[in-house]
Amino acid sequence: MKKIAVLGSTGSIGTQTLEIVRTNKDIQVTALAAGSNIELLEAQIREFSPKLAAVWDEEKAAELKSRVRDLDVHVFSGMDGLLAVAAEPEAEILVTAIVGMIGILPTIEAIKAGKDIALANKETLVTAGHIIMPLARENHVSILPVDSEHSAIFQSLQGGQEKALHKILLTASGGPFRGKKREELADIRVEDALKHPNWTMGRKITIDSSTMVNKGLEVIEAKWLFGVSVDRIQVVVQPQSIIHSMVEYEDGAVIAQLGTPDMKLPIQYALYYPERRYLPGDRLDFSTLSQITFEQPDMETFYGLKLAYRAGREGGTLPTVFNAANERAVALFLDRKIGYLQIPEIIQECMEAHVNILCPDVETILKTEQETYEFIKNRW
Repeated sequence: MKKIAVLGSTGSIGTQTLEIVRTNKDIQVTALAAGSNIELLEAQIREFSPKLAAVWDEEKAAELKSRVRDLDVHVFSGMDGLLAVAAEPEAEILVTAIVGMIGILPTIEAIKAGKDIALANKETLVTAGHIIMPLARENHVSILPVDSEHSAIFQSLQGGQEKALHKILLTASGGPFRGKKREELADIRVEDALKHPNWTMGRKITIDSSTMVNKGLEVIEAKWLFGVSVDRIQVVVQPQSIIHSMVEYEDGAVIAQLGTPDMKLPIQYALYYPERRYLPGDRLDFSTLSQITFEQPDMETFYGLKLAYRAGREGGTLPTVFNAANERAVALFLDRKIGYLQIPEIIQECMEAHVNILCPDVETILKTEQETYEFIKNRW
């Protein structure tokens, strides 16, 4: 019986993780954490019987505690709750499906407690990869990628040939606005940006996909996961989302991972690695697959991707500024307080105003995040 804890259990990745638990019957959930959706979290607690549960909002946590008082479960709140879930003694793997830099401290706590990390919280590596990866090696902990693209790269590297890696080919669907120019994006509405052609995801990541900022975050994440410079990571637009990413070796051979767009595959692969097991769902039918096409990303129109490459090259606190500025800009767009094209404008302005600090500790990273939020608050 494999034992897991889940941060972000009520979100897209969290609920799909629990679908895998439900289907396989040989995973025990020992702890769950959510933001504020206590109705769904209560249902999950009643179904999976964790020993610990955490809710970020203190009042919601108190309400949940009252709701589940008939059960043998301890309910916590805030960061203390996330840290308790992350370090729950019986869990072997922590699934970090929480959104944002709030995932950094719980991930560190879990690594120090010897837990393997099934990583879906890309912000943790984007902003603190220089801390997380050495700490994982020091504690003999595996970082198992859950993002579809990073899982594809991880799968393509199986066989111990990492030293022969020449470059990573990170695929992107191009999002709902692929092929459009900047002037065509001026009047984009929230509803338009939330219509992803291939994937069903949370609201924030769907907007990030439409701006290509998500692919930029993935470039920086891949830098840390696979130990390569960002200049050895090439983004390739593959609109059908059939090839999930590729690696090119020194001899020119390219290995790709293909499949239907289904996040449960990388989640299950991370939970059971190195075992593969049956996963219900659609399969690729090559008799009906008419074509797989490739394009270069338009980094002038979708210049958030270009800004990500700059942040990844320079490192330090600049990736934190990139991430935090995007997070707040997307929130403003979803609240209809700014236009779509202002998202990369805000990111760029924040990056230009920032004085970079190299090799930041966690305190400096979190301080930089707050300073970026404050900068945006004072200007927009």
